[in-house]
Parts: sequence; structure tokens; C-alpha cells
Amino acid sequence: MPQHTPELPVELAPVTQLPLLKRLAARLFGSGLNRLRAQHAASWLQGQADGFRSGHSAGIDYGFQEGHAEGLEEGRQVLFISDTRAQELRAPGIDDNLFDDWRLPLTPELKKQIKADVAALLPAHAQPSAAQWKMIFSDTPSTSVVAGAGAGKSTSLVLRILLLTHYLGFELGSMTVVTFTRESRKDFISKLQEVFALWGRNLSLKEAREVVRTFHSRILPLVRSLPGYGQLQAFETLNSRSLFNDDDTDSNPFDLRINDAQRQQLNACYHGLYTRDERFRQALAPLCRHALQLKELERDHPDVQKRMAVTELAAKRDEELCDTLEDLWFAAGAWPIKGIEPNRETLEINGSHFHCHGYIPQLDAWVVLGFDPQENPQICRPGAKLSVRAEWAVKRTLFRAFCNKPLIWLENYDAAKRVIASLAGDASAGPGFDYKLKGELSSAPLLDSFVSAASFIENLGLDVAAAVGDMRFAKDDPDRFFFEALSLYWRALEDHLLAQTPPVMTYNRMFSLFGENTPQNFKLLSHEQLRPLSHLMIDEFQDVSPQIVSWLRASLREIRSRGPAMHVGRGAQRSSLLCVGDDWQSIYGWRGSSPKYFMAFNKEFPSPATTRVMLSDNFRSHQHIIDAAEHIVRAAPSIAGKRAKASGEPKELVPVTVLPRDEQDLATRLIEHYHAGDRILMLYRKSSDKTLIEKEIQSVVNVDSRLTPEDRRLKQLTYHSAKGLQADAVFLLGDCQHLTSSPYKNQVYRMAGLGKDGDPDPYDNAQKDEVLRLAYVGITRAVKHCYWYLEKQDAQGPNIPKASDRIPAGKAFFEDLRGVDTPLLANP
Repeated sequence: MPQHTPELPVELAPVTQLPLLKRLAARLFGSGLNRLRAQHAASWLQGQADGFRSGHSAGIDYGFQEGHAEGLEEGRQVLFISDTRAQELRAPGIDDNLFDDWRLPLTPELKKQIKADVAALLPAHAQPSAAQWKMIFSDTPSTSVVAGAGAGKSTSLVLRILLLTHYLGFELGSMTVVTFTRESRKDFISKLQEVFALWGRNLSLKEAREVVRTFHSRILPLVRSLPGYGQLQAFETLNSRSLFNDDDTDSNPFDLRINDAQRQQLNACYHGLYTRDERFRQALAPLCRHALQLKELERDHPDVQKRMAVTELAAKRDEELCDTLEDLWFAAGAWPIKGIEPNRETLEINGSHFHCHGYIPQLDAWVVLGFDPQENPQICRPGAKLSVRAEWAVKRTLFRAFCNKPLIWLENYDAAKRVIASLAGDASAGPGFDYKLKGELSSAPLLDSFVSAASFIENLGLDVAAAVGDMRFAKDDPDRFFFEALSLYWRALEDHLLAQTPPVMTYNRMFSLFGENTPQNFKLLSHEQLRPLSHLMIDEFQDVSPQIVSWLRASLREIRSRGPAMHVGRGAQRSSLLCVGDDWQSIYGWRGSSPKYFMAFNKEFPSPATTRVMLSDNFRSHQHIIDAAEHIVRAAPSIAGKRAKASGEPKELVPVTVLPRDEQDLATRLIEHYHAGDRILMLYRKSSDKTLIEKEIQSVVNVDSRLTPEDRRLKQLTYHSAKGLQADAVFLLGDCQHLTSSPYKNQVYRMAGLGKDGDPDPYDNAQKDEVLRLAYVGITRAVKHCYWYLEKQDAQGPNIPKASDRIPAGKAFFEDLRGVDTPLLANP
């Protein structure tokens, strides 16, 4: 193959030659001149040019070709490199997502078909809104749905399940819908069956119950699958019923009232620990003395000021009063008491001398006998003007204000029996005394207080013993001994319960077995046991606790780690999470729940993609009800952009009516609404209020109680218990107030990472927000009418945070009639 000669550049091309004839003529004339030895300049120049041309051509040909070849070769050997590599060498990042990066296969054609089916099969009032369709059609691994009061979320959740099963072929066994209570579970199961039937799928009650669960009914089977725990019972549902009665697992696990079966276990553990553990006995002694000790009364209290004037007279008759009281106790068989030395010690009270009845060496405390209410209140000493009961009341007031010694005032004969049991270490009736932690509204039997405090700590995802070890109290604070005793008792109780046949465990303990701190325990579960948690749909998500959140995250992380092997041969692949909630309805902070996990959903449940849905339509209440409730709660931190609007059939706009507390006025209005055919909710803050109002509305109560449950139109509940319900007319009795400060709850809140950084009182501040949310829940139960009866402004003190502080003036959605004379309505 001939070598290709590269084309020369124009500037290197040779000079053009003369035509042929001219070249021949030039040669002839040039030869003649040479013979004559004559110079011919033009010919010389022509010859020079011809030489130049031939040399130029040869040089160019050779030089260009050589240079081109050498340059080309040099270009192959020399390469200019621009270094674009990263200067910092980093390790690979961590994929902390709880889900794979995947999407539901929802095509436009499929969405159109589903919408057409829903339009044809569901009634007009049940047709989803645009926002509800966004929730139903969410195709991302995680979905957060902000659903305010009356948002119609239940139907949307049912249609979501229908989408996954009927249209996408996901198995029901791969999903769980979580509700919080047995009542809400029952309602959702019924709605699920009804909707599935419209699509030609007859879902059995058993199938529906397998899908719709409470958190507690879902964790129990997981623990029962472990070796040796097949018949495990939950302590919270411990009773004499069947081990596997499904109603047990669905009963309210947050009801901390102790039943007989539970108390039997608590007392048995207490007796064993008290007998064998000296440290436990030592911790109980100051608790017992503090619990039984007469509570101090401020010296400027009106009762003290009134009775100070008779101090000297009371001191003169005190010894005779002591004799009379001892005679009464002796006649009742309650005196003397073993463990109490019957010594008449003299104490100085406000400059005068009074007497005690005895001394308890074990507690280093003096004892005074009281006047038992069972005795005749008219009993008098011979010649005395006052009754024994009245003389005793004067003495008790003076002792509360001026006694500086540890003093136990035995109020009655039964109280004495409890003290005897406590001093003897007899656990047949528990420790024998009540205790009130700082921050609690009332005292409770010591073991009940143990259960309550331990449950709160564990709901926050903390270990009781570890949390107690990190607490700090003043040296003379009796709560210090309470928590020392609690840490000893709780560890002993857990061991005691597991040693029963069959074994017993608290729900919190079950969740901790499968939390983020114990991922190894998931290896004990088969794919089948874990698979129902693959596609989770959780209602009322604002009420989850840190303990539940840890279990959810650990479960989702384990499911993802197992990969495709977990889903072989199944339509439902991978995992997803859809949570529905309303941070404005988070009202269970007192038991350890927090709206934090819903408000910061993307951070708490990391996902490759999350869909946020805002359900703003309220299909329950008219706009005045909505605006009034939102005005109260808007001062609390919340998800941005929330504002509900009334939807559905238009209703008459009636303001929320605020009235001074008046049981008779309340009863008159309530009876009128009942006779008009309205459904009514009577909500109260204290059980004593229920008793008071029930007397006023007894006629309605008697009529309504004779109807079937479905036909009854009056319900009397606490604010908390009314969540999820609605009525034509709602009567709210009492304010929502934050009355106390809880030092121990503030401490464990900080340990759990709740509250703002640097906040010394995160729990107390969270509760100040929660009272606003509680009022919001109460008001939004109303469909048409809401009446709010409040105490006088200073009933609980001027510095007590109250929801009613947010009631505005001059707003159309509130009608504040406090301070306005309102004639009673005529009773129809």
C-alpha cells in the first residue's frame, strides 16, 4: 500500500514552472550565449529559479514528511493531564434509610380505573377529596398524613388497603393497620369488611382482625413465638380470663388501675423483697414516715388564724382529750398498737404544751390518735362545750401549723391497721401506706405509685434502674428514697413475673426486647412472624411513645436487611409506612407519649422519599367550632400550615358559648337538647364533677339508660376518653389546666431527649402545651353546639396556666357570657 504524502501548506508550495515552448526557447538561446561566452542575465535568473524550485521541492518533501512523522510520534508520547480527582479521600456514607428506594407501580390508567370504581360503588358523601386521593395514591416508601379533627381519615385508610390488595395484589398478611383502642379497632374492622364486600371480597372477621391491630396485640405474638414463652401473659391484662382471649390484648394497656390478680403478684413480690433485702427495707422507712406524717399547713391559713386564739385553752384540756380518745380506740380494739410505744410525750405548740399518744422507734416519729369518723360526732367530754370531734379538729390544725417534730396522725382505726401491717413487714395488703410523688395530683398506694412511675419511664424508652441511677434529688427529699426503692422493686418484679407459670411480662418489657437496643433478638423471628409488619399503616400517630417508636424503627430496619429472600413468591415486596395523625390532638404526654415523632416524621423515620399529605377538610363541625378550637391551640408548637375548613353539608354558624360554672344552667340546656333529639356528650375533668352533674340530669340519665346502646344519646366521659367521638351538642365542664410541676418527669424527659435543649423543665412545658390541645379535642367533638362551663378566674390561682386564658374577646366564634346575667332556659 503506497505511503500517503501529506498535502503541503500553501506557503511551502514550489514556484510554478514556465510553459513547455518557452522553456525550449530559453534553452536554445541559453546554449548560443554560452558558446559566445556572453552573459544572459535573464537566463541565469531562470536557471537559478529552476534550481531553486527543484531544491525547494525536494527539501519540502523530505522535511515536511520527516517533521510530520516525528511530531506525530511525539504527540503519542506526551499527554497533558488535567487532575480532576477529589483532594479529600472519604469513607463511604451510611445508608440509614428504613426503606429501599422503590415506588408503588401506580400508572395513570390504574388510578383512573380505581377512581371510577370508587365513584360507582361508594355513596356521594364518601367520595374522597383531592387530598384524600393523594393519601390513597401515595407511591413513596413513607407517607405522613396530617389529618385534623373530622377529616374522614378512616375511609381513606380503608381505600388504601383496598388499593394494595385488590388492585396491586399485596397479601393482607403483609400489612398491619394499627389503632390505639379496642373501640376504634372494632369500628375500623366493621368499615373494612363493608368496603371490601362492595368490591366482591367477603372478608371474614378473623381475616379483618388479623390486619387491624393495636400495638399491644401485635407485639404479644412476637414474644410468644420465642422458646419458652408460648403461653406468656401480659401483666396489664392479667386476670382470671382465658390466656388467649383476644379481648385481653385489646383492653386499654394505659389504664393503670390495679386489679386483684395484678395486686396479688405485686404484693407477693413485695413480701419476698422486703424479707430478704435490707437495702429495700431501709429505703422504705423514710417513705413510710413521710407518707404517714401529718402534712404541714401554712401559718397564715384562715383555719390557723382562727384557732390560734384558743391555743392556750386547748392546751389546758388536752390531757383529758387524750384520755377520751384513747378510751375510744381501746373500746374499738385498735389501741394499744404493736410497734408503737404508748408514751405521753409533751410537745410545745405555739408556746403551749400538748401531748402525743405514742412513739414509733422504727420510724423515729411521734403518734397522735384521731377521731374516727365511725364514732358519734356529738360525743362530748363531761362539762365540755365543744364535742370531742371539734376539740380534736382544733388540735390537729395547730399541730399542722406549729409542730416541728416528725408526727404521724392516725386518722381512723383502719389507718392504724395499715400502719401495723407496714411496721410488721406484712405484705398481704402491700406496704400499708399511700405515697404522693411531687408533681402528682393525689397520693396512691405505694405499689401503685411504683407501677405508674416505672411505666412512665419505660414508655420513654428508658430502663428503670439506669434512669434512677442518673436522677438527682436533694438529700432530704423523700422522692430520693422512693426511686431507690423503685429500682430495687422493679427488677425484682420483672424476675418474679417471669418465674410464674405461665410467665408474665409487661408490655413495655416486650417492646424493649425488640427495640433498637436489642436488634439481635429479631434473628429469633421467622419471616412469617415479621412479615405482617412489612406494610404498616398507623392511626393516631401523634400519640406514640419513644418506646413504640424504637420498636417500629427496629422492625422496619430488620425487614429491609432481610431483603428479597423475605418476600419470595409474594406480591407484596419490600416495606412501607403510612402514618396518620394530628399533633393538635396529642393529649397523652402524662403517660409518656409525644407528638415529636409525628412533627419531625422525616427525621425520625428516614426514607429515600416521603409524601406529605394535609387533610384540611373537616366533615364534622361548622367553621365557628373549628375556628374556636384552633384559636385555643394555635399557641402550642405545631406543624406549619394547618388550618381546617368546614366541608360537607352547610351548618348554621353558632359560636362556642362560654359560661360561668352553674350545674343548674348546664342541666337545663342539656335537657333541652336531649328533648330536641340531639346526641350529647357531657365531658368533665374530675370524677367529682360527674357526680355533681348527674344529680341535676338524673331524669335524662334514667330515660337514656333504658335504651339499647346504639340508641342512647347521652354519654358522660372525661375529656381524654371522648377522643374520636362526636355529638350534636357538647357540654364541657371545667378548664384544662397544668396544676403541678414534676421534678422526676422533667429529669427523665431530658434523658429521653424530649423538649428543647437546655430546658430545665421540658415535661412541665410540654404539659402547658398539652392543656391547650386537650381543650381543642373537647371543643372539636361538637357538630353544632358547644357549651364551656368554667370556674371563676381565680379558682386555681392566678399563675396556673389554663386553656381558657386563650379565649379571645370580640371574635365571632366565641360568645363569652361570664359576668353576664343569663336567665335560665325554660325546660321544655
